[in-house]
Amino acid sequence: MAEHTVKAFDEDITRLRGLIAEMGGLAEVAIAESLDALLRGDEVLAEQVVARDKRMDALEMEVDKLAVRIIALRAPMADDLREVIAALKIAGVLERIGDYSKNIAKRTGMIEGRARFEPLTLLPVMGEVASEMVHDVLTAYAARDPDLAREVIATDVKVDGFYNSIFRNLVSYMVENPSTISSAAQLLFVARNIERIGDHATNVAEMVHFAATGVYPPEGDR
Repeated sequence: MAEHTVKAFDEDITRLRGLIAEMGGLAEVAIAESLDALLRGDEVLAEQVVARDKRMDALEMEVDKLAVRIIALRAPMADDLREVIAALKIAGVLERIGDYSKNIAKRTGMIEGRARFEPLTLLPVMGEVASEMVHDVLTAYAARDPDLAREVIATDVKVDGFYNSIFRNLVSYMVENPSTISSAAQLLFVARNIERIGDHATNVAEMVHFAATGVYPPEGDR
């Protein structure tokens, strides 16, 4: 990051990046713990994930206020303006990722007969790939690394592949044994939530690429 003549400006940008990093860390933990709670039927852990989402909401509001203050007081231009706008959008996306994790956690008590569902072994792996996308895209944001951002975008196809496989698997369960429909439907929602987390990480990667280069990634990468 280039040093500005106004030291307070640099401090504001550093603070903005710190808030985004904290939100990203919380998002990664929320994804992992929500799936752990779902897999083990741990409703106490699920409640902790739901409760911690309030911190994500508070951080997003803090990012909003700081970004508006920077724009109003510092009138950033070019690279600086793109960075502030990107941070504003990224905070909104991370808050949504927190919401998806909260939704996954809330389904912990709605799954019956866990041992019969093979997708319960795939969902944590799918969640791990999505969580790595979130981790990598925040690394790309901190380093202003457009190449890493494009790698994140390319990884989304893996998450989509998991979703399609789990979708077919769960539909088979429901067709072959109607008594599983309720639990299988809940797991379908979980898979869909993880798939959306991958989509949001991809959206952030596109913003990071724009913030770093001034252009969005080529259409073929998206």
